[in-house]
Amino acid sequence: MRIRHFAYVSLMALALAGCNDALETAQVDLSKVRNKVEQPLPPKILSEMSAKGMQRNSPIMIRIFKEEGALEIWKAKTDNRFDKIADYKICAWSGRLGPKVKEGDRQAPEGFYNLTRANLNPNSKYYLAINTGFPNRYDAVNGRNGTNLMIHGACSSSGCYSMTDEQVLEIYAFARDAFSGGQSTVQLQAFPFRMTAENMVRHRLNSNIEFWNMLKVGYDNFEVTKRPPEVNVCEKKYVFNQQAVGNGIFNPAGACPAMSTPAPLTAALASYGKTYDADYAKAMKKYDGMVWYDPSEAERKAVVAKLRKGRELAYAPTGTSLEAGKMVKVAELEEMMANKTASAVTANAAPGASPTKPAAPEATAVAAAVPTQVPVPTPSPLAFAPVEQPEAVEVASKKPFWKFWGKD
Repeated sequence: MRIRHFAYVSLMALALAGCNDALETAQVDLSKVRNKVEQPLPPKILSEMSAKGMQRNSPIMIRIFKEEGALEIWKAKTDNRFDKIADYKICAWSGRLGPKVKEGDRQAPEGFYNLTRANLNPNSKYYLAINTGFPNRYDAVNGRNGTNLMIHGACSSSGCYSMTDEQVLEIYAFARDAFSGGQSTVQLQAFPFRMTAENMVRHRLNSNIEFWNMLKVGYDNFEVTKRPPEVNVCEKKYVFNQQAVGNGIFNPAGACPAMSTPAPLTAALASYGKTYDADYAKAMKKYDGMVWYDPSEAERKAVVAKLRKGRELAYAPTGTSLEAGKMVKVAELEEMMANKTASAVTANAAPGASPTKPAAPEATAVAAAVPTQVPVPTPSPLAFAPVEQPEAVEVASKKPFWKFWGKD
């Protein structure tokens, strides 16, 4: 019990420290905003951009971390490397950790998405919105479907990432300025959590771990290069920063072509991997016999229920998984999941029927599993702009990553 309590308290201390560093609410008086679509970024942010060597219209990238409830804006500097310029506390996201699989599952997307100017919705009923681009090529080839998954205001979510109106006003401005500067696609990276060794150990028994291990390759590539990775799909999986050899092409449903990686990038990733492996071994010792309990949406909402007082009914902050979750012994989690399964069986049993004993859950089923077999989706155009979203990241004027990798 002491070990569990210590681990949980330590983790919460780190989580709260992170929240204190975040720009939880953008500082702007909405009553004074005359044109939300053209509202300029605040002078403070523009000053920070200048200090970091960023031009106002330089490219951006968006990163989301569900568990921490964080949305980050990264922006290109004059050396083409990206640096974080702003971060926000996500007001509401629905479901649990794990990818969106089908319409109506209340899950928010996880993966790598290309956003174009057409993804911006200036007429959203949720103040302003940016369509996440779900489903992308990976989602579609794996039979995942869903529509209208957004980053928007109003702090209310049913599969979206919802911010406050003040926050989405700034996020929208970052994207608008980048597109005005000539950026054709903004990369959105949506992760379940920061993919550190410690976090991967905490979630090692989650049913989504194989999917997350695949996302981590893209996460690692960005950590090493500080440039959005080139993303392709073949054999129904993501591949990152790979150059097709010869006339090879990336077919989402077909075999991957022969691929190569620039030697400097390979070396940098290998060095990064050695440090990660050492950290992972330490984390395994730290959390020996322990695992993370991933809270439900209802459990997250309960933690922040007081935030709704005095607000409109539509305002529905969900809180972070770090606030509502906890470290437990593996055996304890198995018992918790068994009790939940038994309760569900009893609740769904026909009147008068004898309840059946549920099968004992496997240790790998730590989080509520999401169905993997769903109908192949049909293309879903944006509700506000019925245009096909381009999936190709490359444009004629853009240098392939291997041409400038290693540049100072």
